[in-house]
Amino acid sequence: MRPASLDPFGGAVLKHKDIESELTHEIELSSPDEAIKLFGRNGELRKRIQSETGARIVDRGAKVVILGSEPDTRVVGEVLGEMLQAVRRGHTPSMGDVVYALDEARTRGAADLGAVLAQEPGVLRREMHIKPRTRGQGAYLDALESHEITMVIGPAGTGKTYLAMAAAVSALLNKQISRLILTRPAVEAGESLGFLPGDLKEKVNPYLRPLYDALHSMVDSDRVYRFLQRETIEVAPLAFMRGRTLDHAFAILDEAQNTTTEQMLMFLTRLGTGSRAVVTGDVTQIDLPKGVKSGLVEASRILRNTPGIAIIHLSKRDVVRHPLVQRIVDAYEAESRGLHGGRPESETAHLDTATGSRP
Repeated sequence: MRPASLDPFGGAVLKHKDIESELTHEIELSSPDEAIKLFGRNGELRKRIQSETGARIVDRGAKVVILGSEPDTRVVGEVLGEMLQAVRRGHTPSMGDVVYALDEARTRGAADLGAVLAQEPGVLRREMHIKPRTRGQGAYLDALESHEITMVIGPAGTGKTYLAMAAAVSALLNKQISRLILTRPAVEAGESLGFLPGDLKEKVNPYLRPLYDALHSMVDSDRVYRFLQRETIEVAPLAFMRGRTLDHAFAILDEAQNTTTEQMLMFLTRLGTGSRAVVTGDVTQIDLPKGVKSGLVEASRILRNTPGIAIIHLSKRDVVRHPLVQRIVDAYEAESRGLHGGRPESETAHLDTATGSRP
């Protein structure tokens, strides 16, 4: 029999026993409420863990027993231990947390996942109830808090724009800034703005819609309307930034992979006193004409060692989706691998800070 390992938060004890061909783990809970939060009110989280791993989880009130083969019980034991730590820090795990935690435990290990899930970033207002869902998102929010300019590069669904918007709205409501500027370049594959009706602002308005959607999800409509009327919040095409100096503002440049080098330099040099900027983009979705360099790609290379600038790289691991949507994506990827006889390129989330270091 192996020695028991004490939970660092005091109370939970994880024991390991060999019983015939099965390995069991036991986790001691402090209250029935912990079991409800750990497994879901109707046990839906426990069912998902069991279906994903093949392990059996037996809830005995003050004790949870995990039965199964060594690899399964090890992974489930690590995941439940970290989720319990998150519960004791005030977090209630979701289905998305379970899916992410299982994947991390299998590939990178579950260490510190409880702290990640329970993290309450100082850059966000508590009443927003927005937290990082992955290690990469946690590093992103830390960078937003500690750097004047943050550049974040990653695929769709990683929360690049949403988390930037949450940090900007929090800063505005906390009166840390006086204006919020949301902008993006008006470049889309196969479409020409010249054929759209209206003036420039009306032409680009459909391309700015995702920024409005994120804004409305965080602030009630009446307040958004007042902010827009007073130009406390400004949503505008990148062309409108030329010649301006943004003092005491939080500026977000979205879809920055579609900026030219000149446009990127123009945006970055708009920053004035007491201002912060976030630049987001996906370098796999560049819609610029052939031969034109992406301003985001160039800036991330040129500025990687510049103090005050953080460069965050998010990956597929940081994509946060509805669990059913994730299963649909996985099914299509499996089909694609079968057709092409290959495997998708694996990606790794990492952080480049002002030192330019890469783990």
